[in-house]
Amino acid sequence: MCGIVGYIGKQKAASILIDGLKRLEYRGYDSAGLAVHDGNRLTVVKKTGRVASLVKEASRHSLTSTTGISHTRWATHGGVTDANAHPHLSSDGKIAIVHNGVIENYSSIKRFLLTKGHTFSSETDTEVLCNLIAYHYAKEPSSNGSSEHSRLVESVRKTLFHVEGTYGIAVLCVDCPSEIVAARKGSPLILGVGTDELLLASDVSAMISRTQNVVYLKDGEIVHLTPKGFNITTLDQTDVAPVIDTVNWSVADAELGDFSHYMEKEIFDQPLALENTMRGRFSEDGSTAKFGGLNITASDFRASDRFVFCGCGTAWHACLVAEHLIERFARIPVEVDYASEFRYRNVPLSPNSLFFVMSQSGETIDTLAALREAKRKGFRVLAINNVVGSTIAREADGGVYQHVGPEIGVASTKAFTSQLMVAAMLALHVARMRDMSFSDGVEYVNALKSAPDLVRKVLTQAARIKVIAEKYARVTDMLFLGRLSLFPVALEGALKLKEISYIHAEGYPAAEMKHGPIALISEHCPSVFFVPKGELFNKIVSSMQEIKARKGKIIAIVTEGAELPPNLADEIIPIPDCHESILPIIATVPVQLLSYYIACARGCDVDKPRNLAKSVTVE
Repeated sequence: MCGIVGYIGKQKAASILIDGLKRLEYRGYDSAGLAVHDGNRLTVVKKTGRVASLVKEASRHSLTSTTGISHTRWATHGGVTDANAHPHLSSDGKIAIVHNGVIENYSSIKRFLLTKGHTFSSETDTEVLCNLIAYHYAKEPSSNGSSEHSRLVESVRKTLFHVEGTYGIAVLCVDCPSEIVAARKGSPLILGVGTDELLLASDVSAMISRTQNVVYLKDGEIVHLTPKGFNITTLDQTDVAPVIDTVNWSVADAELGDFSHYMEKEIFDQPLALENTMRGRFSEDGSTAKFGGLNITASDFRASDRFVFCGCGTAWHACLVAEHLIERFARIPVEVDYASEFRYRNVPLSPNSLFFVMSQSGETIDTLAALREAKRKGFRVLAINNVVGSTIAREADGGVYQHVGPEIGVASTKAFTSQLMVAAMLALHVARMRDMSFSDGVEYVNALKSAPDLVRKVLTQAARIKVIAEKYARVTDMLFLGRLSLFPVALEGALKLKEISYIHAEGYPAAEMKHGPIALISEHCPSVFFVPKGELFNKIVSSMQEIKARKGKIIAIVTEGAELPPNLADEIIPIPDCHESILPIIATVPVQLLSYYIACARGCDVDKPRNLAKSVTVE
């Protein structure tokens, strides 16, 4: 949550900062602001609303500085007001700060600072942090041969020893032209190393147009940027040798192109995203999946008697699909837990349990906390995530990168189906180590390879699904119903609709409808049913008839070859008949399109839904 951009170089900082904020706006869009050196003072410009509001406000100022910091906010402490927008200035005007995270002990620090004469103009924990840095800066001696910039670094260091919580910060000081001090703990911060310029950002996408060379800062690290270069130390003053990585995607991958929204683009990106997820990950004999980064032997896999999956939101739904596929094909019991709940529960687990965490960003704070809790208790933890160099990727014992490229839309689409693909491949990988036959493995692999083309086939129905969406765009409630591996897809369909159209929606196992939710059914509450061929087809049809008997409208997503009774469904969306391993992937696409087109018909801001942000980095 929240986006940070910083710049030191030879160009005017303001335009570069604003361009970076535009690319990070999916991380928060309650307000935006920037701070630059302006002669002998710090100039702060900030405004509630989108970055476009900041652009208008900034145009009223002459901003020629080549050093600055900026921020786009997702509100945590304090309402959405100009005063609460970042950057914040200390009451003496010496320090400016932008911050992503939550300072949990801000109240006690604020009480202390009030006794020292500091004043506050906002409700935020960030202004408290800013004034604490100013307090230490004023106390830090400057007459012992130390430079002003070392005073600033030490002031930030001393401040961070007193705070509890999470932070990614960038700091300017009026006495230190052309310098930035930044630090992180539990909130992502990345250093970009360009030609005669340095950048800071909470996501690579903010700097990819200027450099592909980045340093992923770790928790507890402080970086000091000057025109001559940068230096990284830890909180305990240990020097850190930086590792410069090269980003493997370009700015074009994060551009909107001819699409109306990033969500639309990413829905249609899914065939290629699935191909990238699978690329190079099948054995030469075509009978199993292979992964290069798991860092676990086949014997350790065989010795595991239980898998535990943790995730949040959409990733949790992917974990539920993984549970079904692994139990179905590999015959290993799987437990799925909300990452946000796991570390607060005293879960009894066998010593041979193997942990998996899922997170598109690799920075989800609750998932990271679950990972650390599992490791603390001695369990091996593997990660499934999309962002190379992310905190979860670094701290896990091994894992799988999704390789789907940047996902900008707040409502996850291509990352989710990629997670389903990784889950299906993982089920195959373990099943072939246990009792799945060679021929069944070959059939499974061929099914996985067919998924991109089957998704393309579903996408050809976009115009037809748009018509259906417009018909139901004004309902206030909707139910999504599926069974087995399609129950999590029902949950995901309901979440997508809630996220971007603000329609109340719920997902249920189809057979559970009669145990309570059927009370909601009326002609004003349509139901979306997943109706695949197979042993449960007739039972799902019976559930549909229960809805129809109560005048409920039905949208049926039906595999080809399945014959529904006449007039049972009001709308039918056919999907290709396919192998069980990829059915959740194929069935997901119609509900993505349905939700997208409903949101468009309602005039919603699809890529920036209210109250949401892409990466949840606060607890």
